[in-house]
Order: sequence, then structure tokens, then C-alpha cells
Amino acid sequence: MGVEKEDVEKFLSGNPAFAKQYFAKTMSPGTISKLSGLPEKQIDFSQLQELSQVEESLIMYDLIKDMQENINMEKVVFKILKRLSALIHADRCSLFMYRQRNGIGELATRLFNVSTDSELDDCVVPPDSEIVYPLDMGIVGHVALTKKTVNVKDVKENQYFSSFVDELTEYETRNILASPILNGKDLVAVIMALNKTTGPHFTAEDEDLFLKYLKIATLNLKIFHLSYLHSCETRKGQLLLWSANKVFEELTDIERQFHKALYTVRAYLNCDRYSVGLLDMTKEKEFFDIWPVLMGEQAPYSGPVTPDGREVIFYKVIDYILHGKEDIKVIPGPPADHWALSSGLPTYVAESGFICNIMNAGDDEMFEFQTEPLDSSGWTIKNVLSLPIVNKKEEIVGVATFYNRKDGKPFDDQDEQLMEALTQFLGWSALNTDTYDKMNKLENRKDIAQDMVLYHVKCRDDEIQNILNTRDLFGVEPRECEEEELLNILKKDLPPLIKKFEIYEFRFSDFNCSEMELVKCGIQMYYEVGVVKKFQVPQEVLVRFMYSVSKGYRRITYHNWRHGFNVGQTMFTLLTTGMLKRYYTDLEVMAMITAGFLHDIDHRGTNNLYQVKSGNPLAKLHGSSILERHHLEFGKFLLSDETLNIYQNLNRRQVDHVIHLMDIAIIATDLALYFKKRTMFQKIVDLSHTYEDEKKWVDFMSLETTRKEIVMAMMMTACDLSAITKPWEVQSKVALSVAAEFWEQGDLERTVLEQNPIEFSRFHPQIQPMLDGILNNRKEWNAKKEEYEAKLKAIEEEKATKDATMASKGAANNPGAGGSGSGSKTCSVC
Repeated sequence: MGVEKEDVEKFLSGNPAFAKQYFAKTMSPGTISKLSGLPEKQIDFSQLQELSQVEESLIMYDLIKDMQENINMEKVVFKILKRLSALIHADRCSLFMYRQRNGIGELATRLFNVSTDSELDDCVVPPDSEIVYPLDMGIVGHVALTKKTVNVKDVKENQYFSSFVDELTEYETRNILASPILNGKDLVAVIMALNKTTGPHFTAEDEDLFLKYLKIATLNLKIFHLSYLHSCETRKGQLLLWSANKVFEELTDIERQFHKALYTVRAYLNCDRYSVGLLDMTKEKEFFDIWPVLMGEQAPYSGPVTPDGREVIFYKVIDYILHGKEDIKVIPGPPADHWALSSGLPTYVAESGFICNIMNAGDDEMFEFQTEPLDSSGWTIKNVLSLPIVNKKEEIVGVATFYNRKDGKPFDDQDEQLMEALTQFLGWSALNTDTYDKMNKLENRKDIAQDMVLYHVKCRDDEIQNILNTRDLFGVEPRECEEEELLNILKKDLPPLIKKFEIYEFRFSDFNCSEMELVKCGIQMYYEVGVVKKFQVPQEVLVRFMYSVSKGYRRITYHNWRHGFNVGQTMFTLLTTGMLKRYYTDLEVMAMITAGFLHDIDHRGTNNLYQVKSGNPLAKLHGSSILERHHLEFGKFLLSDETLNIYQNLNRRQVDHVIHLMDIAIIATDLALYFKKRTMFQKIVDLSHTYEDEKKWVDFMSLETTRKEIVMAMMMTACDLSAITKPWEVQSKVALSVAAEFWEQGDLERTVLEQNPIEFSRFHPQIQPMLDGILNNRKEWNAKKEEYEAKLKAIEEEKATKDATMASKGAANNPGAGGSGSGSKTCSVC
């Protein structure tokens, strides 16, 4: 009869003295050394309890010390697995690291077949010799999926067991003890022990001891995993930071932008080589390219196309070589058999938009990678990661392909995320170059449009002969004449017009003037204030400028060249007849008169509110004072042409000053700004009354730049509304023109008349005629109003009388109608 295990355990428990004596004899230092892996010299025990405690503490201490001193994860885990093999009597142990490629998880051997007498170098698996387990294959894959420890006593009875590794290594697996290594909920690795050597299977005690030591392994693998993630995030941050730095340095060209960014971040890509293929962005072919297809002379394109329908054509490949001596190769118009394209992978990525992560590229069945060395260094393609570069419009603009991770391992999910972040950023940054290109095109279109406008607005050589008739007099163009000759021509024709049309008078009317005569009067005004000679204004330029200004006004009802001239003339009259010139320098006088002529150039006949409501581009371009800013910009546009620039001989400081004054003067014609400057002007008026000595007041104002600008702004408003100061015969006609032009938008001038404006004459008595004109015209309008109301009242009274007469006649003809409610209103019965 055989002795059972339970009988032996019962006997030893009941005879502790015998058990102690027996184990003292049989457990020699040599036996313990073999089991524990410790040197025999360190073993000198007489008690089993002391042996177990000291042995375990020494092993734990040794492991912790290795973890502290070694950053090499494989070395520390190797020691743990080696000791585990001895303690649980496993034939061998293995470490499988978890990773993802193309979004699919897998396990790859990192330490394989670790036994009690193994060496580290023999157990570390090189990247090109990895055994890769999909998660749906084998017991190790099942452990990774379920994240639970398994103790398989007989693999033949387990449905998840796969024998492909046994067949590969000619090994027979009988039983397995495997456990996952987790970092929180994330799988890091799986450790597996195979084949119990001293029994039929691993026991519960083996499993407890296995899990106890795995806690140390888990700590080490967690540290390794977190360190790796930290390294990846650091690389990603540096990569995006440096690529952003270079992307925003280069906005002009997408090729240079990509090149700068990709070259700068090469140290963070962790690969031997990478190439970027740029795609042709043409969506529609030219008609002359389509005709051969339509005529049947050429077969239609049947090759791959991008998701947005473009033909996959790489117009340039940039190859970055990082192994050995760094180099960059740019291949414009690469042939189809170029090594970077011949595999078909970049074309597939451009067509599908997928991220492709391929290990052991030479054995891939879908793509045909070149297996021979690409250069004299013997470099070959092993692992490949290819990603599309997608812009904000979700168009694929290129394909980036990375080759061979530097440590020899396949690219994992962290590499995919890092490279995707880079390509995504580059794709979005393409918006910068697209925007820059659009801005350039818009700028070019603007230049073309301005050139067209200038062609139609600018005074032509034949038109200038209407004023400077040098062809008739000298047979040459004005540009070929001396300044003295041009001055003589102008002196002959222009001065008489000033007296003829009463340019110095506030009552001036343009009704008897032709538009050409207004141009000539405008030219003469510059001579009258003495700025032509003082500031060396070329006379041909002055004539061309005034002529062009007149052509710049549209032929509309009111805001036409005649209105522009009237404002300029009123400004001239205020400065001369009104004696306001004494507050300003000649340069400022020149700027104010010019601003008067330009203040409504290219007016559209509608007000600012209409521009906003109609969505006019002017309203989008200028946030406030829409038309006024447009007039200002148009005026500056004319002055930017050298042949029209009357300021061309001023120094830079003088030019800045006159442009500043023109800005103020023209923007001030926006009536919406009137009340903002009204209070400030009132203070100046009140201040003027405190000065008894007029000379002191003039000296004070001449030095007060801000006050002069406020007065100038009010002068521009007064000039713009000066039509209401004209004699009744003139003002009534102008009012009709204004009403006709602003019928739909509202009469801004009438709105202003309903206010109580500050009387400019209180500030300067010399312009009293303007106030007198306003008061007289108000009387005339009130008289017209009373006349209209009287006529309307007479008509209403006459109608009422007629209605009463008809009613009385009807009552006399039908006296009984009022007493019968049933009588007919259309006939009576006799």
C-alpha cells in the first residue's frame, strides 16, 4: 500500500522533532545554493526557518539594489525571472511587452526562455527576431485581453493555447503560469512561466510566490513605462515647439516651410531616414489637357486619386538622411521607380488617408519595398511608418514616411502619435502659406484694379492740353517745357477766372462755371495762397493733380466734382477772406485746401448707413466713418503717383504733417463726429472772448496745435455744409439736388439743420456773411412752408364747403329719408 502526500504531512506535523532532525541532515549548503542561486560560502544555516527568512530578504534586497543602480529594465527583470525559475521550479520564463501598431495591440518577446542557468545576452530578443503575438492568439494573448492571471495545468485542455511557438522552437509546453503587468488600467507587459520541473503543474503556493516577485517586476516595468511615456511626451513637446518656431518663420512657400520644420526637428524623430512627398494640388485640368481625352487620342486617367478627387502626382520628394553623414536630397518631378515611391506605400497613403505602420518591410506582401541596400553604407529598409499630411480643408497635401527606428524596434503607437502630431501641425500650418498666397493674389488684384482706376482717373496727355496747351504753343509736351514757360501759360488764363467767378466771396456759385473752369480756378487757388513757389510744386504735376481730382468724382446728383470744388473754395475763402489763415502756416493752408478738394472724391451718392445695410465691401474694410476713410485713401492713392504728387518736394517731416492734417480734415466731414468736437470747439470760442488783444490771441492759437486741429475740423464741417449759407437762389437748387440724391437714405443736411449749431461767427466775426445766409435761407424755407400750409388749408376748406353743399342739396331732394331707417340710399319711391 502506497503512502499518500497527506499521510506524510500529517506525520511530520505530529513529530516536529523528527522533522527538524531530518531536514538538518538533508538540507546541505550545496543544495540550498543550487536552489537559491546564492554563493555556497554565504550559506551556513542549521535551521530551516532561519534559512527561508534570510534567503528571501537577501533576494529582495538584491533586486531592489539592482532596480536602483540599473536603468536597464531588461537586466532587472531578467534577474527576477531567473530567480523565479529557481523558486517555483519553472523550466523557463519569458517577458512579452505590449505595444500598438496601426491601432491594433500586440505582444512582442523582449526576454525569452529565461532559466536558472541563462545569461542575459542569450535571452534578450533582438528587434529583428521578435515573436509577435496578436491579442487574439494564444494563452499569452488571452491574458493580455482579460488582464487576469492564469494557471494552466494542462495546455492541451485549454482552448486558447496555440502551438505555433512550440513548432517554431521545437519545444513542448505542458503547463503555463502567466500574469499581466498593469500600470493602472493600461497593459504594460505579460510575464509567463512554463513547465513545472518538479511536479505535474504549478501549485497555488507557486502562484503566490510568482505574484509576490512580480510585484517587484511590476514596479520596475511601471518605472520603465512611465519613463518611456515621459520621453515621448518630451520629444513631442520639443518637436511641436521647434516646428512651430520654423513654420512661422517661413510663410511664403509650403516647400520651404515643410523643409525648415522637418529639418529642425530631425533629432526628435528617432529614425534613420525620412522622406516627404508633396502632392500636386491641381483639381481641375486645363481645357487643352482635356481635349486629347475627349477626342479619343489619349486614355482617361485611371490611376489612384486622393479622397477629394485629385490625381495622385508627387511633384517633389525631399529625402532626409540621418544615419551616417547627414544629407538632404531634393528630387523634383520624381520618377515612379524612385525608391521612396516604388513600394507603392506613399501612393496608398495619399489615396486612402490611412496611417500605415509596417514592421519587417522586406517581407510585407502588400507593398514591394527595396530589399537591397539603398546606398554604399549598406542601409536597408526594415520598419516603415507613413502618414498623410492633411490641411485644414481636409485635403492631403503630402505624405511623410519614416524609416527604421534608431533602436531597431518597430514604430509603436507613441511614435504614431508623435509623427501624427507633427504631420497634422504641418498640414494645418499649410493654411499660413495658403493665406499668404491668397493675400499676395489679392494684393496683385488690388494693384491691377488700382492701375485700371488710375488709367481712367489720371489726367491724360491730351487732356492736359486743355490747360497747358504746349503742343499748340511750342509743339512739345508739358514735361519738355521749362517751369517758367508753364507758369506764363497759366498766368495768362487762370487769374482772370478768380475775379470773374468771385472765388474770394462766400456767395460764390458754380452754376455759371464749366467743370474745366472749376479745375482752372482750383489750380489758381494754390498760386493765390503762395504755396506753389514756396514748396516747389511742379506746375505740370499741379495741373495733372487737379484735373485727376475732378475726374475722380463720380457723375452723381450732388456729391460730384462741383460739390468737391465748392468745399475747397469755401475753405480757401475762410482762410483768405475770413482771415483764418493767420492761425496756420502755409504748409497747413496747402493741406487744408487739398483736403477740401479731395474730401468726397469717389462718393457713391449714398451715406455710411447705406454702406453698412447693403453690406458694401467699404463697410467691411472701414469700421467707422466709412466713406470718409475711403475718400481719404483714394486721395492718398492719387498722391502716391509721382506725376500727381504735389507734395513730392517736401521733406519727410513736412509730408507726414500734411498727411496727418488731411487725415483729420477729411475724417472730420463725418457728421457723426460733429458732437464729439462740438464741446471742445465751444471751449475754444469761449476762450477767445477772454482775450482783448487780438494779436495775442492769434499768437496763442498759432502755437496751439491741438486747438488748431479742432478749429480746422470744424472748418471742414462748415465747408461741407456751406451750401446752406449761399444766396437763396443758389441754396434752394442745391437743396433739391441733395434731396434727390439722398431720397432713400435720408437727408443728413436736414438732420443737422434741426440741431442748434454753435455760430462760427461768434468765434470769427469776418465770416458773418455765412451766418447771414443761413438765417436768410431759414426765413425763405419758413416762408415756403407757410405758403404751402396756406394752400393746403385753402384746399381743405374748399373741399369741406363743397361736401356741406352737396349734403344740404341731398336733404332737400329727399326730405323723408331722415325719418325712415328702411329707405333706399340709391333711389326713392314716389
